[in-house]
Amino acid sequence: MDIENLLVTGGCGFIGSNFIRHLLAKTGFRGRIINADSLTYAGNPENLSGVKDEFPERYLFRKADICDAPLLQELFAEYRIDAVCHFAAESHVDRSIKRPDSFIQTNIIGTFNLLEAARARGEGFRLFHHISTDEVYGSLGPEGHFTEE
Repeated sequence: MDIENLLVTGGCGFIGSNFIRHLLAKTGFRGRIINADSLTYAGNPENLSGVKDEFPERYLFRKADICDAPLLQELFAEYRIDAVCHFAAESHVDRSIKRPDSFIQTNIIGTFNLLEAARARGEGFRLFHHISTDEVYGSLGPEGHFTEE
């Protein structure tokens, strides 16, 4: 499957930025990455410093909120998005307790907006890959370790 225009959401975060760097530099991927990130507390453009210079034709950054459905429709049309790698999320447990509304908006409504934009692309759309993470185990003190049990 040849992907030409990959939308990466949350690409300025820790995992997303490492994914972008790896995909551009260490794989056979020859398409273009459109990095859409709203640059909240977890997004840092410095995580991708030098990427635009190294891959000027293959990397583009757009400040975008996945909760903005009309903007997503524009991005999908303008860049002919044929695949999504969706990292964007609110994932900080303490923040989810204090302000659950932003988690509902981003993690549910934002993901729905992306799915709808992908569906609207029709046959031109190939792949939707959703990466979901959260601090599911809570905090760890100075000693001990987490297990899957």
